[in-house]
Amino acid sequence: MAQVKYYYDPRTLSYKKIQVRALVRYRRVFTFLLASAVFGLLGLVVLLNTTIVNTPKELSLQREVENFKVQYSLLQKKMEQAQKVLANIEERDNTIYRVYFETAPISESQRKAGFGGINRYQIYEGYEHSDLIAETAKKMDILQKQLVVQSKSLDEITALASEKETLLASIPAIQPLSNEKMTRIASGYGYRSDPFSKTRKMHWGMDFTAPKGTPIYAPGDGKVVRADNRSSGYGNHIRIAHGFGYETLYGHLNKYNVRVGQRVKRGDLIGYVGNTGRSEAPHLHYEVWKDRKKINPINFYYGSLTPEEFQSMLRYASQENQSLD
Repeated sequence: MAQVKYYYDPRTLSYKKIQVRALVRYRRVFTFLLASAVFGLLGLVVLLNTTIVNTPKELSLQREVENFKVQYSLLQKKMEQAQKVLANIEERDNTIYRVYFETAPISESQRKAGFGGINRYQIYEGYEHSDLIAETAKKMDILQKQLVVQSKSLDEITALASEKETLLASIPAIQPLSNEKMTRIASGYGYRSDPFSKTRKMHWGMDFTAPKGTPIYAPGDGKVVRADNRSSGYGNHIRIAHGFGYETLYGHLNKYNVRVGQRVKRGDLIGYVGNTGRSEAPHLHYEVWKDRKKINPINFYYGSLTPEEFQSMLRYASQENQSLD
């Protein structure tokens, strides 16, 4: 029920009822509604700019942000696990593989080079979760760099392994005559009495006595570079280049079983014992060269002799007797 208002009229000394015109009534109602609308709108704006009330889109974006945070956290854990695995591979690379193949290990500074100085992660600054994003990007870059370095290292190890395999196959590692066919070791490397001049001269190889026609075998893989009798004193002789600076010579042969340019494998038959050139009796004169320097062949029989046989050979080869060439 609407409240009725009165006013006092001094002329009539009585109270009269206040009559409100319809236009004034409508204006008051409109003013009230307008004020209510303005205050309501202002309140809504204030609420929307606080965390008290969120729109459906804001709620959706918040869920996405939380999901991204969880995903970044999981990604960081996975990268940490990957870094642990990679660290183990790097350790084995430095302490096992590179030690075995006699090559220098890769330092920590080399593996993580290129991440100091300029801040390359400035583009991530200014956001609510900048630290998380920048840290994840940095870990990813370091991991990628380490993987590239390790990949190149493994490529190098693979090449070294292949080269090592070739080296092991090429080194003259077996005796050029079989023990069954060999009579004795007539002379070793060192100063010996010359059979013709009877003077003490340097004997640059080992003399194996054996019947004429005894097979001679290649002690390592290589390529025949000479098979002729044009070298003074050696008579019919063969020279094999094994690579890596190694070369072997076989003198006083009866005949050849190879030709110049032919590639041979360890154990291949290359010729036969003879008595050609400056020789006193049928035997094989055997030399080993390394980087064009003649070295003692006795250090290269580890592939065919037992320890007892090697000790026996060492004893005979050390005697300062007379050589056969």
